[in-house]
Amino acid sequence: MAVKIRLKRMGAKKNPFYRVVVADSRYPRDGRFIEEIGTYNPLVEKDQVSINNEKAAQWLKNGAQPTDTVRSLLKKVGVIQ
Repeated sequence: MAVKIRLKRMGAKKNPFYRVVVADSRYPRDGRFIEEIGTYNPLVEKDQVSINNEKAAQWLKNGAQPTDTVRSLLKKVGVIQ
């Protein structure tokens, strides 16, 4: 099972809000997921990112692969260098 850490789109039309989730790569973007580890709101002036560092580090240690966007968010909050 290939596990990915990726964004799940929430919110209304033209008003996106994202949840950072751990999901099997075969599931659809907004479909089933294993665990929610944070949120991301790109619409505020300074992007609002809230990620549980311990859970994210644990999933990375277990082999979960972050997407490019999530990788940059994890760098921003200091989970990875």
